[in-house]
Amino acid sequence: MAGLSRRFLLAGYTQPKYMLELDGITAFDHSVKSFAAYFETVPFLFIAREAGGVEAFVRRHADALGIADARIVMLPHETAGQAETVARGLDAAGVAADVPVTIFNIDTFRPGFRQPTPDRLASMAGYLEVFRGSGDNWSYVRPGDTARQLAAETAEKRPISDLCCTGLYHFAAAGLFHEALAAEMLSPQAPELFVAPLYNHLIRRGLAVGYEVIAADDVIFCGTPAEYEALRDVPAEASACSNSSA
Repeated sequence: MAGLSRRFLLAGYTQPKYMLELDGITAFDHSVKSFAAYFETVPFLFIAREAGGVEAFVRRHADALGIADARIVMLPHETAGQAETVARGLDAAGVAADVPVTIFNIDTFRPGFRQPTPDRLASMAGYLEVFRGSGDNWSYVRPGDTARQLAAETAEKRPISDLCCTGLYHFAAAGLFHEALAAEMLSPQAPELFVAPLYNHLIRRGLAVGYEVIAADDVIFCGTPAEYEALRDVPAEASACSNSSA
């Protein structure tokens, strides 16, 4: 949640995009309710920029959603990209190196999300969730071992396959994330510190990085004014994001 919502500000919106309403609740609620199955068992860490009322907003909505363990880290300034944002949040929250980490964007909705089976998770150093699509604005996975759904390469805004990332990234341990980020900072693969390219450092070490394929209709994007306005224009009874609040 540490982005500046520049496109929304330029479009005339006066609130951060996650505070905007859809079907009677905020985009924040739609996004976070994607993970309702884990509200009682898994800690949630919200990383945001310091601004008037943001921390109170997050606390109020996290409590209302029923998240048993909601932690909030407020960053004082902009970072060099999502990967640095996550690293700063993990450090500030004191997340131990052996704790698994799943990363997700606040402007995306993934109704009914479930992690892969425990056996599948235990077999991988991490995974990316993907759908089949095209375009130059996604993170991508190039498949390697298709039988086991393992990645051979990841890339940011460089189409190396038709497997586009939903923005959900999992690392088996926070320590692996930090190690991959440290390697990335020595030789960046993109102008910003994105998360997807970090997996290449794990793959080069011979670690298994998986990908989970979902239907394109199972993920809803709300990261631009056009995407938000298109969702707002859909009648509530037919809206896919109304499913995410079920």
